[in-house]
Amino acid sequence: MAGLFAAALVVYLPVLRAGFVWNDADYVTSPALRSLHGLWLIWFKLGATQQYYPLLHSAFWAEHRLWGDSALGYHLVNVLLHATSASLVWLLLRRLAVPGAGLAALLFVLHPVCAESVAWISEEKNTLSTLFYLAAAWRYLDFDDRRRGADYALGLLCFVLALLSKTVAATLPGALLVVLWWERGRLEFRRDILPLIPWLLLGAASGLFSAWVERTYIGANGSDFALNGLERVLVAGREIWFYLGKLLWPAGIIFIYPHWKVSAAAAAQYLYPLAAVGFTAGLWRIRGRRRGPLAAWLFFVGSLFPTLGFLNVFAFLYSYVADHWQYLASLGVFAFAGAAATELLARAPAATRRLLQAVGAAALAVLGVLTWKECGTFRDVKTFYGTILERNPDAWMAHNNLGIEFDHEGQRQAAIAHFREAIRLRPGYAEANCNLGVALCAVGQVDEGIEHFRAAIRAQPNYPEVHNDLGVALARLGREQEALQEYETASRLNPDYLDPAMNLGYEYSRIGRLPEAIADYERALRIKPDNAIAENGLGLALAKAGRADDSVLHYQKALGDDPNYAEAHCNLGAAYGAAGKYDLAEREFEAALKANDRLPDAHYNLGLILAYKQRLPEAIEQFAAAVRQRPNFGDAEVDWGRALQALGRTDEARVHLERGAGLGATVGPPAGP
Repeated sequence: MAGLFAAALVVYLPVLRAGFVWNDADYVTSPALRSLHGLWLIWFKLGATQQYYPLLHSAFWAEHRLWGDSALGYHLVNVLLHATSASLVWLLLRRLAVPGAGLAALLFVLHPVCAESVAWISEEKNTLSTLFYLAAAWRYLDFDDRRRGADYALGLLCFVLALLSKTVAATLPGALLVVLWWERGRLEFRRDILPLIPWLLLGAASGLFSAWVERTYIGANGSDFALNGLERVLVAGREIWFYLGKLLWPAGIIFIYPHWKVSAAAAAQYLYPLAAVGFTAGLWRIRGRRRGPLAAWLFFVGSLFPTLGFLNVFAFLYSYVADHWQYLASLGVFAFAGAAATELLARAPAATRRLLQAVGAAALAVLGVLTWKECGTFRDVKTFYGTILERNPDAWMAHNNLGIEFDHEGQRQAAIAHFREAIRLRPGYAEANCNLGVALCAVGQVDEGIEHFRAAIRAQPNYPEVHNDLGVALARLGREQEALQEYETASRLNPDYLDPAMNLGYEYSRIGRLPEAIADYERALRIKPDNAIAENGLGLALAKAGRADDSVLHYQKALGDDPNYAEAHCNLGAAYGAAGKYDLAEREFEAALKANDRLPDAHYNLGLILAYKQRLPEAIEQFAAAVRQRPNFGDAEVDWGRALQALGRTDEARVHLERGAGLGATVGPPAGP
């Protein structure tokens, strides 16, 4: 057993230096779920997590408390879960007197088709579920031997925990029936089938519920999933042989395999399901002499059933197959391979046995090396998607997600190129059109960006993010009314979406529709309390509406959320200045400039306070700083001139007063702060 852990740690060592990839952010606990209330939501609010796997997300919740956002801890847990499951495989096969139990467990540890489940943090759902699946199998076999209620209850509890981690565990009752048939050569209804009926019903209900969640909350519906019954049979037949082929010859492993074109008119595609039926029939015919091959085959195919295409899985958008979908099913093939190899060695002459052992050891070493190399592809996001595109250049999702990574790094042109390629490969790809629109706007190509936002909306009208992004682009071109319509649409589609609420508040405040601005900022604060930007925006809207005391309260709340929020300090200083509280105003303007000395309004207003206090040289410094940062700041020019005038520096004063007048500022008697 120690050897299995050592082997796992060696071959998965590269993954301990890996990071988060693809949708790990959807599984590693989000900020909104990190509290005790968040833990309650994980269990009792559908949609709080991407998939309803509450035990898995509770594990992630606990792990985040231990090591936060460090990927190392999550990867190490996954490796240890994998090694523990391999140890249980060894113990179970020994208990069942299956030859080669250790070899089967070692194959499970080393085989590269398992790398995706172990190296990808999100797939802790696989490693955790498999652990409870195997524990449930062990306890049920105890019950089968001793008929004790405690064994049955513990087995059922482990089965439920497995289902709450990933519903592929729903196949366990069927697998147990296969094992019992293999052991005894027949099944008795009262002894074998009746005790497992509750398990079968629970597994079926869990599977159907999970399929409903995939359709309702994840989006596994629509034209991309519109396969008829015959086409689904064709997909299933091909998947079975694909997975078996990867186990027997693990070359060309890809995180996203090419998407098959399924056609009932293509005669060759019928060969896959026909071959599966024929192979099953052949194994059935020899069951009287050897039940093991049929048992292993039934376990393999039965464990694959949830992902064979009869139920919609969201990832079918990208490919009908994925290595992590056969993590559990592979155990049937590994058990058969271990038994077959052990029997072959036992029958071989001594010289041949040594040769076979050397070949076997070399094969295991090759598997370990392949797994080691595969783990390296999870090092970081760019390596991850870059590897996918090297092996499958038509993976449009990888182009889109790699574009997002380049965009985050500020490499806009590289991002734009990947977004365009994603759209070329998948015309009407709403997310890529939206991302391309954002990137084009960032490089100043706003009109073209708007075209792509509208293309995204044509493809997916109920896409709140693209409506919001389109609103931002329209506002940038001065088309405020159109922008407001898009923000309103985004908010209607998703009332809990923060960005359009914030954007509506800003736009309404800017054009003077203050009741609407106040209402939208208040809505933003209901969506996300402790939101300094919304508190500051609400304060500004209230100040414009003449509610000065209320505005001060919200500026103070903003600073409570973010003490270094320069704009809030500046706005609070202006409110204090308007109320004649000049010392407090001076303090706030100085705090604003300490947080960000590139605020011309803060320099200007601090200059007014200092001028009022007759600290004219200091005031001049502030007016000068305001003008340096905003060269067309007419009011600052005028007040700079007035301060110089008060110091008797008439010629200098005239220059600034004239410059300010030229910029449209009023040159009259000195203004108060």
